Amino acid sequence: MPHRADLSPWLGLERSDWAGLRSAIPLTLTEADLDQLRGINDAISLDEVADIYLPLSRLLNLYVAATQELHRATDTFLGSLAAKVPFVIGVAGSVAVGKSTTSRILQALLSRWPDHPEVTLVTTDGFLLSNAELERRGLTERKGFPESYDTRALVQLVAAVKSGQPEVHAPVYSHLTYDIVPDEKVVIRQPDVLIVEGLNVLETGVGGDDRRVFVSDFFDFSIYVDAAEADIVRWYVERFRRLRDTAFRDPRSYFRRYGDLSDEEADTVAHAIWERINGVNLRQNVLPTRSRANLILRKGPGHAVERVHLRKL
Repeated sequence: MPHRADLSPWLGLERSDWAGLRSAIPLTLTEADLDQLRGINDAISLDEVADIYLPLSRLLNLYVAATQELHRATDTFLGSLAAKVPFVIGVAGSVAVGKSTTSRILQALLSRWPDHPEVTLVTTDGFLLSNAELERRGLTERKGFPESYDTRALVQLVAAVKSGQPEVHAPVYSHLTYDIVPDEKVVIRQPDVLIVEGLNVLETGVGGDDRRVFVSDFFDFSIYVDAAEADIVRWYVERFRRLRDTAFRDPRSYFRRYGDLSDEEADTVAHAIWERINGVNLRQNVLPTRSRANLILRKGPGHAVERVHLRKL
């Protein structure tokens, strides 16, 4: 009889074991590069890139090669010309957990592969309903929840990219004005790899609805950036303080009213927002999708990844 632990769908690797899977892949990022990729309050180091993201880059390279070979086999069977089909990666996780930094680092590393593929990053923030529409629907306090997104438009975009459409346009979101930027678009032109990053990209709907198509249906590989909620709350509060001292003081900022708060006031406001919105969304919608990922990066209190869980094939 197999041991009960052997029945788990996950292979758990400590940081040191995962780092050893880097093989001979060189570190192509410099400290200056990393400065451009770090998120606010995410003090990721080059050691973190070498230990965590280089092995992940190697794994993804193997997955891409295998997927391309599968597509070629299908084209050979059908007697058709090989079509360019992008490899789509989903990156999910809580607010303030560092998924945006993870996505940007992956984009930088993957684009530095020897064959220099085109790697495009799309965030689901651009598919949030406008503030005016959220207010009209009574969803202002639900921003970031699944119902606050134009999910149909997101699915249509990823489906179009996946099908090889020559040019696809994605909406743009401003974290300064906290809203969609009117008449501004990001142009996506047949990338080799598409990274889709967002809170709810691994969702499959509510109430067991199996009739809808979800953006996760188009993923070839998915990553969940994980941490204990207590740590995420602390990072969120620290980030709120950083923003209070920087972006919130811009007269154009949606959150200008928070720019002059004291440390104590800022912490109180941040905790209240977490408990009312972000924490509820994490527990109800984001965290339940963790088990759907192909790989989980589990962070410790210092924002560094301590353990990696890889779904067994």
